[in-house]
Amino acid sequence: MIFRRLFGRGPTGRPGAIPAGEAVYAVGDIHGRFDLLQDLLARIFDDADRHRTDARRSLIFLGDYVDRGPESRSVVDALLQDPLPGFTTIRLMGNHEEALLSFLDGLTDGLDWLAFGGLETLLSYGVSLRHLPRTDDAVGALRRSVATAVPTDHVELLRRCSLHHSVGDYLFVHAGVRPGVPLEKQTPTDLMWIRDDFLRSRVPMPERVVVHGHTICDFPQDRPHRINIDTGAFASGRLTCLVLRAANRRFISTSDR
Repeated sequence: MIFRRLFGRGPTGRPGAIPAGEAVYAVGDIHGRFDLLQDLLARIFDDADRHRTDARRSLIFLGDYVDRGPESRSVVDALLQDPLPGFTTIRLMGNHEEALLSFLDGLTDGLDWLAFGGLETLLSYGVSLRHLPRTDDAVGALRRSVATAVPTDHVELLRRCSLHHSVGDYLFVHAGVRPGVPLEKQTPTDLMWIRDDFLRSRVPMPERVVVHGHTICDFPQDRPHRINIDTGAFASGRLTCLVLRAANRRFISTSDR
């Protein structure tokens, strides 16, 4: 009892638990690395097979499926289905999905999106681009080409992505949360794009451990009140999954030997 009062919940002092009998597998930013997604899904399947008493399993993707890597189309194709049998699949929206949709909807000229990974996505859908569009006509022509090349079911899947998901004490988002703001008042922009204000904050979201991606780290950052699992898969070859059961958490990665 004294030990728990001094050091918190359990030997590590880390908060966070999910209901008994449940298992959660949360996958970080994929960014067009279909090869790593296949590898990680196989590892998750093997891990789940070693825990046959699970009553319920969730597979949560934290967003950023497209851009930067070479196979965005194949990643979205895989996410159209429930990739693992027996798992409930939850797909969150990342800022890169929002950037693609904003371009298709005519809300932006797409230049920023193309500069931070959109060019690779165009190639994966068979859209060639010799130079960046610099006029309204060129932007319009590219938008029409992308709208033709990207299958309707791909666009609809991205539009259906959620902004957040909760299981037990854990809140899953793409980028993070605005410190001091209740969940119901968080803006989509913060949930998909926030960085420094969230990462530097010492004020935790009350009774929540926030699981996020968006900001690249070499290895998972397992902090008391936030967990970052964006390990830069498109460049590092390391796609990471957070595994939760009861009050325990650990990681699976494509770089595991």
